[in-house]
Amino acid sequence: MARKTVNDDLLAPVTLAVGQEDLLLDRAVQEVVAAARAADADTDVRDLTPDQLQPGTLAELTSPSLFAERKVVVVRNAQDLSADTVKDVKAYLQAPAEEITLVLLHAGGAKGKGLLDAARKAGAREVACPKMTKPADRLAFVRQEFRATGRSATPEACQALVDAIGSDLRELASAVSQLVADVEGTVDEAVVGRYYTGRAEASSFTVADRAVEGRAAEALEALRWSLATGVAPVMITSALAQGVRAIGKLSSARGGRPADLARELGMPPWKIDRVRQQMRGWTPDGVAAALRAVAEADAGVKGGGDDPEYALEKAVVAIALAARSRGR
Repeated sequence: MARKTVNDDLLAPVTLAVGQEDLLLDRAVQEVVAAARAADADTDVRDLTPDQLQPGTLAELTSPSLFAERKVVVVRNAQDLSADTVKDVKAYLQAPAEEITLVLLHAGGAKGKGLLDAARKAGAREVACPKMTKPADRLAFVRQEFRATGRSATPEACQALVDAIGSDLRELASAVSQLVADVEGTVDEAVVGRYYTGRAEASSFTVADRAVEGRAAEALEALRWSLATGVAPVMITSALAQGVRAIGKLSSARGGRPADLARELGMPPWKIDRVRQQMRGWTPDGVAAALRAVAEADAGVKGGGDDPEYALEKAVVAIALAARSRGR
């Protein structure tokens, strides 16, 4: 969760949000904008990227207005600003304009550190928005989300939600909002189970679907998400095997209506339609290569290799290549 400095005046002349957690960065902006509009409903908000903030642009945006309107100027990815624009921002920090709040979003790190240091030296209100890479941090985030709504959730429920959803803070926040809106009283593990049971298991089939469609990057992303949320590697190899075998079965079957093929192959009709779309571009040699890759991965995750995750990644890439990606 975002951490603030002692200066917690939302309408401070300068707010510095530092980190790489997009949800927390967005919330830092939203808090300032909400406070400004509470003070003046007609507050003008300008949300700018580095390419939009050219030398001289900040001076134009912060120049005195005839009507003395309140304004919030948001600068995203401030570490990517050009050298000339950084000079403009540093000069502005020495004498901020009245009725204007400047919000600088900075990734932190070495890039653009001079601007970061200048904002801190100028006394900017700072909000820390670090990337949450540790499960314990995400668990603390979920607990805070429930507290922020004035609702309670058991420790087991919070852990179950993290296990089911994974590392995406937006999805975790959305899940908390849904549970709070739909459920009365304390949210417990049973409630989370009713809403999200099967989500992690279903993700293994997402890995398989993307792989047999030749979408290697998306398949690898889904694989890493699945592993991060605790899906057992054997479940993923099973899903990969089912996906490739379905391609092989349907490619060798005679043409016909989905209902007829469903009876012949033992698949539901809806799956026949999906596999037909997935099998475009596959060849018998590709199916054979993919099955070998699955067999190797299966052996790797069952003790035949030192790194089950690598074995799965290797299989996913091999299957996607065998699918002869259709550029989807």
